[in-house]
Amino acid sequence: MKNLISIQFIQDLLLSGSSNLLVDENTSRRMWWCALELIKKEFLSNSYQEGGVWIASPLPTIYEKKYLQKLSGWLFAPEGFPYFNHDYAGYLPHNDSRRSENNTNYISNYKILNLNSTDGYEPFLMIITSKFQCILTIAGEKNKKNFIMRSDHETIQKVIQLLETKLRQENSDEADQFKQKIKEIDKFKLNKEFIDNFWPMLSIRLANLIPDLNFQTPVADHNNKDLQITEAKLLEAISHEVRTPLATIRTLINSTLRKYEMNETIRNRLIQIDNECTEQIDRFGLIFNAAELINGETSLSKQLASIDLGEILNKLSPYWIKQLQRRGITLKIDIPNELPQILSNSEKLELMLGGLIDKNTRGLREGSSLILELRPAGQKIKLQLIVQKKDEIDNISKQIGSDIGPVLNWNPQTGSLQISQSAMHKLLASLGGHVTNRKDTGLTVFFPISERN
Repeated sequence: MKNLISIQFIQDLLLSGSSNLLVDENTSRRMWWCALELIKKEFLSNSYQEGGVWIASPLPTIYEKKYLQKLSGWLFAPEGFPYFNHDYAGYLPHNDSRRSENNTNYISNYKILNLNSTDGYEPFLMIITSKFQCILTIAGEKNKKNFIMRSDHETIQKVIQLLETKLRQENSDEADQFKQKIKEIDKFKLNKEFIDNFWPMLSIRLANLIPDLNFQTPVADHNNKDLQITEAKLLEAISHEVRTPLATIRTLINSTLRKYEMNETIRNRLIQIDNECTEQIDRFGLIFNAAELINGETSLSKQLASIDLGEILNKLSPYWIKQLQRRGITLKIDIPNELPQILSNSEKLELMLGGLIDKNTRGLREGSSLILELRPAGQKIKLQLIVQKKDEIDNISKQIGSDIGPVLNWNPQTGSLQISQSAMHKLLASLGGHVTNRKDTGLTVFFPISERN
């Protein structure tokens, strides 16, 4: 009888052709999710539209809806996720978590297969499209890990054959589908830009997570600027570390809701925990974007495109309405039909809009309302957030807070951390928006109309 193919067997094969540079558990974990973010943001985002294939273990590292709709996926995951009793949960990267709360059954667009005991629990990912191919994994003993990335044609073909064999020994139908999906991909074209730039770009991302404490200079202005960048880098690292375990908790909850029968009380409690995790992931995602902007890692008005703001608001409003209902706050939406498109970045704008909703409703009493209006205003589109407080005289007084660094504002009365006013203005400016404050009653944001209308 032939030896069965396992994920660990494939990882050992990849390890045999890798360097002997070993790292500890925490370093390998940081390299893993930094590499995932880099791959998805800089390379996969430009090549997934024509379809492709991914296989992962033991967590769904490809989870963004836009990728799941285009790519065929297979996930090897253990029943009950027992390995979360250990440290392996840290290998799940953060996500932006923007999804509808109605999807409590977590309908996935990939096949979930059982992870065998011989497969091990080290993370593994293979992505194959016609223009981009990559294998990413970690192998080795505890605190003697080797982070591996391979994208050469010979290794890719060998691993495809081994994974097909593994699928066939466990589920022949899935093996046939995998083989067919690989055949449907056009002739593989190696991405030379990825091969040349992956390791330098990963090194830069990892270096940016480490605060530079050597910021003393003879010039005070330079000293202050370096201090701001140091604080922002630290916030980037913290936001990663906060979102990683929250994303892991959400994965566990979704798996539990999907796999197990339970009474309605327990189900609702799990959904409530999931909602709280989602809100905090979004808040720290916004903080990360602001810190990234302060660090100069993103440029103002970079990669802006024509988008339908009304369509985005209508898509996100059901989520916001339910989110605010849990706090006893009403959200009213007033969006006319057939508004011209604006110039912005849809992915980051969605996160920013959620931050504006949170910023303008935090501290409001139950029974208050938030009105969201969209109106044309010359060559711009005007977005207004109007706050209507319940019992204005008896309401919570205007919140007193102080900026702590260039990104965050802290309210000592409530202990609440929020993005600072200046950081919010800079973020919106990078997304094409201009803010006009309305004292304590909300705000107005003007977005430029796209010339392509």
